[in-house]
Amino acid sequence: MADQYAQSGEDGRPKEIPAIRWDEPPEGPVLVLLDQTRLPAEEVELVCTDAPVLVEAIRSLAVRGAPLLGIAGAYGVALAAARGFDVDDAAEALAGARPTAVNLAVGVRRAQDAYRGELARSGDVERAAAAALGAARALHEEDAEASARMAERGLALLDELLPGGGHRILTHCNTGALVSGGEGTAFAVALAAHRAGQLRRLWVDETRPLLQGARLTAYEAARNGMAYALLTDNAAGSLFAAGEVDAVLIGADRIAADGSVANKVGSYPLAVLARYHHVPFIVVAPLTTVDLDTADGASIEVEQRPGFEVTEIAAPQVPLAGGEAGGGVPVAPLGTQAYNPAFDVTPPELVTAIVTEEGAVSPVTGEALAELCARSRQITRTF
Repeated sequence: MADQYAQSGEDGRPKEIPAIRWDEPPEGPVLVLLDQTRLPAEEVELVCTDAPVLVEAIRSLAVRGAPLLGIAGAYGVALAAARGFDVDDAAEALAGARPTAVNLAVGVRRAQDAYRGELARSGDVERAAAAALGAARALHEEDAEASARMAERGLALLDELLPGGGHRILTHCNTGALVSGGEGTAFAVALAAHRAGQLRRLWVDETRPLLQGARLTAYEAARNGMAYALLTDNAAGSLFAAGEVDAVLIGADRIAADGSVANKVGSYPLAVLARYHHVPFIVVAPLTTVDLDTADGASIEVEQRPGFEVTEIAAPQVPLAGGEAGGGVPVAPLGTQAYNPAFDVTPPELVTAIVTEEGAVSPVTGEALAELCARSRQITRTF
């Protein structure tokens, strides 16, 4: 179920678009998503009435980005509880919808634990459902606060590493308001630099095969009036060689205990290029993305996506229905096999710093990461 979203506010400027919101129409509570598969051509809302619809939205990338997936997972549990569905079944389906993004399971478990805890205390399913919703809303608020702190800390680090301003930042995939309860992770740092008059250029990788950079990051950069330019992923090397990149900023879907970073495929080659050209490579992610239970990069499960995403191209405004495979325009011979990992893993020695809402780690080591997480747990609110 989808509704057209309003394009502008009363002053004619682009209206703030929530990537996710909880709504309670007369027919019952729903989770409303901005359908990111339709951007930038259309701003359309997708209305989820149960967990299976949300699971499909997650798998189809209608909702995506590690922090936002955690929020979506928590709201999904609350939705199941509010509508009287089996909460544990919903939680299991949601947690496994995308295996690499650790935030998804973290958000799901947080709302599930709140539901179970209240149910055990009171035996009241309505109060338990309210507890799950409260946990989801708290996570949503915390992520927005974390986004603001990451932006502040990330900009301070940039100014320290690159005194004088005029930053030329290269980014990959999409890490803005479309992936967050706030203004994002890596993109939020670039946006803070823009607002401070210190962003000379945001270089945006197109991010093949699903073009999250071209469709989503360029969309957000344009809405914010940032100086940006789009490049094909394989043009990044020539950009580095020309001395046009001052820093690389990316997000993360999972950070292992040793500091290895799983992010959108194409991130690791940027880290190698950055190291060769002596350019800082900075990862910006909330602490919910750090998974101390995953020992190292080799232990991160990397999601493999359908081959048709590589062998076909589909315009975002054209529904993929009624045809073979993905229903897009073929760009490879029929029967071509494709290698399509959603993520790659960058080893810690190639990462200049990991910036979180509670501080930055540099150099990146397992010990430093564990210390940061332990310190943050001492001040984290509990629900």
